[in-house]
Amino acid sequence: MSLRVNGIRHELDLDHRVTLLDALREHLDLTGAKKGCDHGQCGACTVLVDGRRANSCLLLAVTLDGCGVTTVEGLAGPDGALHPLQRAFIEHDAFQCGYCTPGQLCSAVGALREAAAGDPSHVTASGPPAGPAALTAEEIRERLSGNLCRCGAYPAIVRAVADAAADASATMTGADVIA
Repeated sequence: MSLRVNGIRHELDLDHRVTLLDALREHLDLTGAKKGCDHGQCGACTVLVDGRRANSCLLLAVTLDGCGVTTVEGLAGPDGALHPLQRAFIEHDAFQCGYCTPGQLCSAVGALREAAAGDPSHVTASGPPAGPAALTAEEIRERLSGNLCRCGAYPAIVRAVADAAADASATMTGADVIA
């Protein structure tokens, strides 16, 4: 099977039971996505699959043949420049132990993409989409609600995402530039 991970194509020979998370961690040595609950409930394993957020612990790698996957390692630019969300997380101290941070970052990129596309969340004002969703604190919290942080850094995460949302490049990843 073939996967394009962080802009680089990989040919993999995997057992059909291998999850995307295990393929990334054990076969490609990309350990940013974390194995938290292994049930899709914590978000520590969140990556982007063809630009959409996904819990990599729930996806069988063989079902993604030909897909593009972006992990936290692929968010930064090809020159190593930090992604706007990574910079905002640092500036707002939006992590404590850091275990959930890779999943939070990938989820935030996906959430910003969804909001920019006008995709509604549960708290988005009803009615026909009239362009990008306004990213209020409530909207950001709802969009990131699938990612748990045991340290309780939620207020700083919301501030970091709101800050990064003002940067038009926050929906792009280093993998997008390479691909």
